[in-house]
Amino acid sequence: MADPFLIRSLALTFSDGHRLHAHRHDWGQLLYAARGVMRVTAGDVVWLVPPAQAVWLPPGVGHAVDMRGAVAMRTLYIAPTLAAPTLAADVDALPAACQVLGVAPLLRELILHVVSVGMLRADLPDQARLAGVLMDRLAAAERLPLSLPWPRDRRAIAVAERLRRDPADGADLDALGAAAGASARTLQRLFKEETGQRFGEWRQRLRLLHAASLLGSGLSVTQAGLESGYDSTSAFVSAFRRRLGVTPARYRPSISAS
Repeated sequence: MADPFLIRSLALTFSDGHRLHAHRHDWGQLLYAARGVMRVTAGDVVWLVPPAQAVWLPPGVGHAVDMRGAVAMRTLYIAPTLAAPTLAADVDALPAACQVLGVAPLLRELILHVVSVGMLRADLPDQARLAGVLMDRLAAAERLPLSLPWPRDRRAIAVAERLRRDPADGADLDALGAAAGASARTLQRLFKEETGQRFGEWRQRLRLLHAASLLGSGLSVTQAGLESGYDSTSAFVSAFRRRLGVTPARYRPSISAS
């Protein structure tokens, strides 16, 4: 018998530092935090997801989730028949790979409403229509550049994890290498080979994504810039606009969490 459910949902609250270890689902998954910031790792890529965004995980993608601050997670599991990308060029579809999506006010309310319902069935017309509206809004949601490739070599990982814990760390590459057991030249090579970015570029992107998560949690542009290692607000705004294509204010929530 065919599964009657189109969408399943789950609402959970986690404390700061809680980790959901690597796992995968047969259904597609939309991870949304009504409050707090999630750090989602899938393969060699990391996403930082503040409340104004959600991360889409296609069926079968292994991932782990770390909580930053108290997180009110709202998860939608989407049936494989709905989650599969369409081949029709004129039809919007969910991304075929992991992707951070912008959560506009209407989409946010739809997510929270579906979670309150619990599950949406294909054999109930009103629920099938609701699922259709949700899928339309997800397919049309803005794709956001909030991913960061992660290195694989243990020495480069040690540096990456140190900077993840404190993006404002001002140590230069020589000092970071000495602590990790590698020369600056070796680290530069490893980051370029394993992330596709020079170390300085990677470090700046880490800082900007950290700042985006702080902005999403409600911090001001000035506070987010300072806590991410920028000496001045103007330098932070300039780097943010240059690398992410918008001003930092774009990532500040315009609605209150619930």
